Amino acid sequence: MSEGNHRTAASKPGPGLFIVPTPIGNLRDITLRALDVLGGVNLIACEDTRITSRLLNAYEIKTPMAAYHEHNAQQIKPRLLKQIKNGKSIALVSDAGTPLVSDPGFKLVRSVIDSGFPLTVLPGPSAPITGIVAAGLATDRFLFAGFPPPRQKARQTFFQEFIACPTSLIFFESAKRLARSLRDMETVFGDREAAVARELTKKFEEIQRGTLATLVEFYGARPTPKGEIVVIIDPPSQKVPPSRELIDAEITSALAELGVKSAAEYVSGALGLPRREIYQRALKLRCEDDPE
Repeated sequence: MSEGNHRTAASKPGPGLFIVPTPIGNLRDITLRALDVLGGVNLIACEDTRITSRLLNAYEIKTPMAAYHEHNAQQIKPRLLKQIKNGKSIALVSDAGTPLVSDPGFKLVRSVIDSGFPLTVLPGPSAPITGIVAAGLATDRFLFAGFPPPRQKARQTFFQEFIACPTSLIFFESAKRLARSLRDMETVFGDREAAVARELTKKFEEIQRGTLATLVEFYGARPTPKGEIVVIIDPPSQKVPPSRELIDAEITSALAELGVKSAAEYVSGALGLPRREIYQRALKLRCEDDPE
């Protein structure tokens, strides 16, 4: 029995733009409402008609398609807006997941809103959400930052923007750059807890969890992986600031064996505090112990 035989009759969508999430791997993750919309609209705008046709064929949907992607958006967008103005219904889909996440769909949505046309957004599959839930890391607050730049210097500069962000971080990355990108993440973020989610919802789904250092070692020792990849990084640890008593005790102990400069460097590194601050305190403690 084909997938299409599971569908039930539904009212035909009215004029406007419909944002329709599609499966990120498993075709059975499509929602019944999404199938109703895809089967009922006048046109489906998609990134790649070849990819979308696999989903439509699986559910016996015959709706016409038109390619809409970053390379032709400027030319195609006015045509889509004109069709909506003339009373047509259009569904916008991406190759996988929820449209507008790392694709040019937001420009079309903005134009639809500015034109006062109806806009309907359906809930559905999303790789960033699926990835962070599978990672087992903090989900109360998170930031999705898309794909890092391909070159190392730009990539590290990009990561540095998020060092102090008090949330989990979610990145997309290509398989061929994963190992290099993980090394840069460790360099910038330190050895935080993290996870690499690969081929989500598919037969060979893989979730590797650990610190960034262990993930660098894991993927550095293996052939380039295949598939779509989501990298999730835990927020920076919220350490309790050391007390003045502890700081003074550490400085005093270090001064028993080291000079002021060396003691300050040691304690600063051990407690994660600014070296200048520790140096000034070490000078004061040394003067108190040796007033002459």
